[in-house]
Amino acid sequence: MPSVLTLNLRFGLAADGPNGWRHRKDCFPSFFEKYRKDFIGLQEANDFQTDFIDNILTDYNFIGKRSPAPSFWQNNIIFYKKTWECIYYEHFFLSPTPMIPSRSRNSRWPRQCTVGMFKNNGHKLICVNTHFDFDASVQLESAKIILRRLAQFPSELPAIIVGDFNSTPSSPSHMLFTGEDVQLKGEDIKGPFFKNTFSKPFPCTHHGFTGDINGDHIDWILYRGEIVPENCKVIHDTFDGVYISDHFPLCASFKWKERAL
Repeated sequence: MPSVLTLNLRFGLAADGPNGWRHRKDCFPSFFEKYRKDFIGLQEANDFQTDFIDNILTDYNFIGKRSPAPSFWQNNIIFYKKTWECIYYEHFFLSPTPMIPSRSRNSRWPRQCTVGMFKNNGHKLICVNTHFDFDASVQLESAKIILRRLAQFPSELPAIIVGDFNSTPSSPSHMLFTGEDVQLKGEDIKGPFFKNTFSKPFPCTHHGFTGDINGDHIDWILYRGEIVPENCKVIHDTFDGVYISDHFPLCASFKWKERAL
């Protein structure tokens, strides 16, 4: 029964004053002890943040961890190595040249995506972690890049996409992932498409260290295939009065659909 967690870590070089990384990092051992999931998608992680979390999560392995790390952030998928084995992974950029460190022309940052295929007790699962830019047209092209890459995998394999998409479920990129607007797809974009683990009214995920739960749902957990969500949650916890990020973490657990005999 796979479980996932996604978190925009808030990059550690930001001038966040009392919410800076050095004030937040000591919260993470308690956080990960309370929320132990099979897969963890981190976005906006600097190398020293990734190294810090790697030292905490000794029962986990990383994919998408880049060494030496670039000056901008990286995206990682962290998986529980005692029950899951990574049998394939790739890391690429959301640009016209995905295998070269690069960005789309209208993208503010060189956005990235990490994809892994995992197996456990006869089950296989694809897990995707990404972080989109701000421009809606760039977001749409980024979604197309990811769907084209996923088309290289067996379509029957269940898949989960997590990340910070910098847009709400009413956006073109969300409608593309979910197949809600066929005019957006283009001839080479085919299903199966995804569903959002959460439903209307979509909960706030970005709060800017305020704890306000009335903001936008810009962090998503999407899924498709032979898995069914059992529960999902936006985590509003503080640790000694400190929020671990300017985003609320999201988590969800799934069960395998029963196979027909």
